[in-house]
Amino acid sequence: MMSSSDIDVRGEGSLFSDHNPSEMDALCPSPGPARPQRDYERLGGRTGTSFFQTLIHLLKGNIGTGLLGLPLAVKNAGLVVGPVSLFCMGIIAVHCMRLLVDCSHHLSAKISRPSLTYGEAVQYGMENVSWLRRHAHWGKRTVNLFLIITQLGFCCVYFVFLSDNIKQVVEKANSTTFNCHINHTNQTDILVPSFDSRIYMLCFLPAFILLVFTPNLKYLAPLSLIANLVMTASLILIYFYSLGHIHFPIDLPAVGRLKDYPLFFGTAIFAFEGIGVVLPLENKMQKPQSFSTVLYVGMGIVTFLYISLGTIGYMCFGANIGGSITLNLPNCWTYQAVMLLYCFGIFITFALQFYVPAEILIPPVVARVSGRWQTAVDLSLRTLLVIFTCALAILIPELDLVISLVGSVSSSFLALIFPPLLQLFTFHTEDLSPLVYIKNSAISLVGLIGFLTGTYMAIVEIIARNALKKEGTPTDYMVQ
Repeated sequence: MMSSSDIDVRGEGSLFSDHNPSEMDALCPSPGPARPQRDYERLGGRTGTSFFQTLIHLLKGNIGTGLLGLPLAVKNAGLVVGPVSLFCMGIIAVHCMRLLVDCSHHLSAKISRPSLTYGEAVQYGMENVSWLRRHAHWGKRTVNLFLIITQLGFCCVYFVFLSDNIKQVVEKANSTTFNCHINHTNQTDILVPSFDSRIYMLCFLPAFILLVFTPNLKYLAPLSLIANLVMTASLILIYFYSLGHIHFPIDLPAVGRLKDYPLFFGTAIFAFEGIGVVLPLENKMQKPQSFSTVLYVGMGIVTFLYISLGTIGYMCFGANIGGSITLNLPNCWTYQAVMLLYCFGIFITFALQFYVPAEILIPPVVARVSGRWQTAVDLSLRTLLVIFTCALAILIPELDLVISLVGSVSSSFLALIFPPLLQLFTFHTEDLSPLVYIKNSAISLVGLIGFLTGTYMAIVEIIARNALKKEGTPTDYMVQ
């Protein structure tokens, strides 16, 4: 298990350390920080993760709250355009992951390194281009910055997700029954007046702070395993309910409004943004040569889940679909328990997502203070980071919009824009086909357009909803 003392900090600050920690460092711990032993793992020695373990970690790195927001994303794109777009985006996302792995292999062999992080791959790739060589260090810094933005964005989403779901459970508690055979899909529940969702976020704040104080993530491993199991069970129940309550005939629009499509893009790319775990997983495999199969099998499963739940969820709940499909579950204790169990899983996952920015930002600061103050500074910085994510969530307490905003702002760069450019940099001195230049430029352009339009529309919608809330009373509007 990697602690803050294990981080190799050699650079000009927290964003620029040579080691990019990730959730996979916690999930797939190396026997120790010594470089020779890590080399031995990378070359396929006795240690390292198996094919099945890597597949499970890849699935876990891609399936989270984004999956639950896809039914609303399909609504924004349309019943036909949505699933087709998800399929195309899945193909592009997997292709970009493959590009990242191939470039990492090429650059690793060129500089005689056993493995590279995402940021290091971009840096060494830029060094292949003469006019970019002087500024190559900014490649790693930029990737680290977007990794921090993405992971803290995930943490913000978790705050909003928990507050929305727990708020709904509390408000429906008096009318919740044990009879799940009633069709609750279009039923209007009588809600008990409750606190604003932002008050719930503040209530969760101390619990999250205590959670990230955990000195070593291995102590959370048993809870993480339980969280994975209950989240899997919850997804299965959500699938069964949605499949059993699809209304026929289906008269939902096949094509959504054009102005809503950028919101679809942001949510979809947020869900597909698992590229940050690709290199850590490949680097820690016992047989890295098998990673291509893991990638295609795992992302095939992920893409199928995304398309199926997004489509089925929208067909089941129609125009009433919420920012998370859990908000549409029937008002009986079985499905309210599903919401609570999924919330527990998300709560534990917060610590894993928070691990990435914390281990990039905090160790360089702690290294600059005397030994007697290091623990206090470490805990203080962790507290400030959690408070910062909570404050952002309070400013944007709209689950669907914060997901779309995070996806558009940061996931677009990491998943779509950087990998094609990295291939052009890495093989700059080799004869690349003109078709490769056209294809890579097109993918990066799609990512850039998605970033610009998705960010703009998410901000416009956030402003519009806040204006509506100011015109009415706090209880007039349910946070979606």
